[in-house]
Amino acid sequence: MEFSLFVQGHPRRGGARSPYWEHQSLMDDLEIIRVADQHNWKYVWVSEHHFLEDYSHTSASEVFMGYAFAQTKQIHLGSGIFNLNPIVNHPIKLAERVAMLDHVSKGRFEFGTGRGAGSHEIGGFGINPEETKSNWEEVVWEFRKMWGQTEYSHDGTAFTTAEEGTWGGFNILPKPYVHTHPAMWVAAGNTPTYEKAARHGMGVLGFNVSAIFEMEEHVKAYKKAIGNAEPVGDYVNDNVMITNGVICLEDGQKAREVAANLYGISYLQSLVFKYHDTFPKPEGVPTWPGLLPDPDIATINQQIDAGFFLCGDPDEVLQQTKAYADIGCDQVAFGMPVQLPMEYATETIRLFGDHVIPHFDKDSKHRTTRLREEAGGPLELGEPDALYQVP
Repeated sequence: MEFSLFVQGHPRRGGARSPYWEHQSLMDDLEIIRVADQHNWKYVWVSEHHFLEDYSHTSASEVFMGYAFAQTKQIHLGSGIFNLNPIVNHPIKLAERVAMLDHVSKGRFEFGTGRGAGSHEIGGFGINPEETKSNWEEVVWEFRKMWGQTEYSHDGTAFTTAEEGTWGGFNILPKPYVHTHPAMWVAAGNTPTYEKAARHGMGVLGFNVSAIFEMEEHVKAYKKAIGNAEPVGDYVNDNVMITNGVICLEDGQKAREVAANLYGISYLQSLVFKYHDTFPKPEGVPTWPGLLPDPDIATINQQIDAGFFLCGDPDEVLQQTKAYADIGCDQVAFGMPVQLPMEYATETIRLFGDHVIPHFDKDSKHRTTRLREEAGGPLELGEPDALYQVP
């Protein structure tokens, strides 16, 4: 089982209109990535969101990831997600963007896809919500063609190209780094979507709001269907990622006290249900602008026991993490609780990376790298191919 973090550019509460807090949030996220790169973490997922005030300001995540790649050595960065709706991101531009990130990272980019966060985000672009599923389905099959063909054209409902360019079809450039393309993923929230991801041969980004013990059904459905995949890409990315939160400090009681005093936790959870209005809303969640109550230590302990949160010293968090391995997921992603002071965020990343991850992830190579290499060979450039030399 591998481990990752996800970052979204959360400004502190009320900081949405403050360039200072926007900037500080992005700089903190970069520091989180640099520390994770040094302590056994394998992936970081970077969101793409629009208009989601106080919640996520990484609207141009490809710029952020390009900068982060230059400051790291081994960690993979993934789009969590790139919106496939052509109004938001034209598919040809996405194919070019993915290939460029693949090059500058030398194969460390992960291509996560999705349809958007909810009605507010979709509405800002004037997208018909009834078209998002069909648009995603049309577009996702085209990337393999764009990366593999030198004369590409498409005549569809979501987007079209001219039938021919000046010299025939259109060569989408650059092509991916070597041999084949980055691993492809899709965001999923319910069992049918997990099954659909498996049938498409794609990894699942389970940005869930459920307890860990409720995710086993989703994972089993995916693993049952993956054997019959018709992959959208060159290979099957057999991978299930699910999410949660974690605070891991040397002093377990201190970790609980820190969690209980992070008043931004409840505000962030309230924003999740405000903006992700396609998520099922658990009983007791108030309608915006109502907010979930701030937790106390007793509530934090209840959340730990229920599988909503990992918290404590390294030994406690190690035992809590075993529940994830038991349900069969391939990757667990953690978001640092909003407004967690950086000293505690970096201590969490360091302690979890050094003391917990080695118990579960004993392979030095990324799972997606193995899958990609099995499909196309080693991720390293050899000697120039004579067939491609300029006359």
